Amino acid sequence: MSVRRPHFFWLCLALITTAYLFFWLLLLSATAAYSSPQAWWQTLNKPEIRYAAGLSLLTCSAAAGFSLLLAVPIGYLMARCEFRGKALLDAALDIPIVLPPMVVGICLLIFFQTPLGQSIEKIISFTYTIAGVMLAQFVVAAAFAIRTMRGTFDHLSARPENVALTLGATRFQAMFHVALPAARRGMLAAFCIAWARSLGEFGPILVFAGATRMKTEVLPTTVWLELSVGNLDSAVSVSLAMIAVAILVLLFVRATGEKI
Repeated sequence: MSVRRPHFFWLCLALITTAYLFFWLLLLSATAAYSSPQAWWQTLNKPEIRYAAGLSLLTCSAAAGFSLLLAVPIGYLMARCEFRGKALLDAALDIPIVLPPMVVGICLLIFFQTPLGQSIEKIISFTYTIAGVMLAQFVVAAAFAIRTMRGTFDHLSARPENVALTLGATRFQAMFHVALPAARRGMLAAFCIAWARSLGEFGPILVFAGATRMKTEVLPTTVWLELSVGNLDSAVSVSLAMIAVAILVLLFVRATGEKI
């Protein structure tokens, strides 16, 4: 009776992986070859494109920063504390990830039509404003940052924190002086992932903040606006710039040792 070699099994899996990666390589290569470098340069020098790039940089950084501020305590809670209903809370934290993007935008839009939302609007205007762009990016990016921070704390041993507690430190001191320094790479990765996710956000921004040129226009809405007027060259150029940034962020996150 012959023993089957496992090589064929692994070869099949390798072929599937190669086919998938080759498919993506074909997509990216076709997009990159669509227009010339001169057309890319002309597009990226347009005032509206430069404004969208600058606004994207500002709003993505703000959304990622707020996401990290939220993700650190929530991630620590989920990794270190056991309580009733934890599984339900864990599922609830993933809601922004699984919701259709347009639904997130509609939920934001409807909320700010309620009495509470209108009261908030009297202090800070969110609907169809730059602040609304940041909020739309934040509500989705925060969920990814929370997942990353929980994974980070899950992989860190709680022993050093417990030792600090036995030496008289409070739980807050143990977290701030022991856990956070050990989690700095994870925090950096969470910020980068939230930033990249904010950069690619489109649906919630379009519904909640709009796509007004030179006002609430960010790079994803720029692609949509250029496509809507039939300017495919400009849409491709902006898309390639976003692809390049996304790849750089991915490589940086991998360099930190964290997984997305």
